[in-house]
Amino acid sequence: MSRRTRLLVVLSLNLVLVVGLVVVGATAGSVGVLAAGADYLADGGAIAVALLAIWLRARPATARRPGGYPMAPAYAALVNAGLLFLVVTTVAVEAVRRLVAGTETVRGVPVLVASGTAAAVMVAGALILRADESDDDDTDADRANMRAVLLDTVADAAAAAGVAAAGAVIAVTGAWYWLDPAVALVISAVIGYHVVALLRDVAATMAQAPHR
Repeated sequence: MSRRTRLLVVLSLNLVLVVGLVVVGATAGSVGVLAAGADYLADGGAIAVALLAIWLRARPATARRPGGYPMAPAYAALVNAGLLFLVVTTVAVEAVRRLVAGTETVRGVPVLVASGTAAAVMVAGALILRADESDDDDTDADRANMRAVLLDTVADAAAAAGVAAAGAVIAVTGAWYWLDPAVALVISAVIGYHVVALLRDVAATMAQAPHR
């Protein structure tokens, strides 16, 4: 399976999950599930940018650009990190609002089923991406680009698993609704940490790039 095919498969998985999670999140009153749906939508856009970067990278050099587009993957990784940062910020703000104002009723069983399914699907997506092999002509920018997409996919699986665990507790207790925004807030903090690490990698890659 080629790198482009792997990305297309994971992109399709993200888009299918967006629809399901948004519907379940809205009907179950879960900010965690809705946040996961928004996260997958942002990741889908980031993967599309990554695919565009691969296409630009493969274009032949021209008189205007004799070196081609070697930094395209790095820019794609930067956009990827930016999109994820926006989603994480939105999740954190909504989670804090619900914790302060008081959480609405959350239906635990739909949250558990939907988020558990999403976690399993994203684990499969991460395994697909993890099996990708570097080409001999891969640059640091290429590796940063693929690492960004893999990081997003792993983060998605972890986020969905956390929301599923909260849904299980809510389903068993019939209460503890505050767990839903609390878990969403913790997940946003963890993902935010990885976003910072990714931005550092991209910055290092750009600093090492030759300047004309």
